[in-house]
Amino acid sequence: MTRSIKKGLNVDERLLSKIAGKNPLNTPMVKTWKRAAVISPEMLGFTFGVYNGKVHIEVLVTEDMVGHRLGEFSPTKKFIKHGGKMQKELEQKKKEAEITAAKGATAAADDAKKK
Repeated sequence: MTRSIKKGLNVDERLLSKIAGKNPLNTPMVKTWKRAAVISPEMLGFTFGVYNGKVHIEVLVTEDMVGHRLGEFSPTKKFIKHGGKMQKELEQKKKEAEITAAKGATAAADDAKKK
């Protein structure tokens, strides 16, 4: 646990002041660099642009997100799938199998129309 209960939640006051008294539907994306800020119930419905180190990722705050941190919904690392030449070969075979199956289905449909 990063903060003790006696210290309270790490809710950014400046972030709350940006959304105070505004309508969530009419407010544009609020940019923030505070990934450690805890989502409070006042933030429901607002769209935040959470910085991930490269770009601001849009995060629409819903009821399930209350109590979590903004940074949890803005991943900083991009997963690139594993595999190399062997993986490409497998994907190509799979694609060819789908194409032949689709051709077989269209041929069967054409034969049914002829009869």
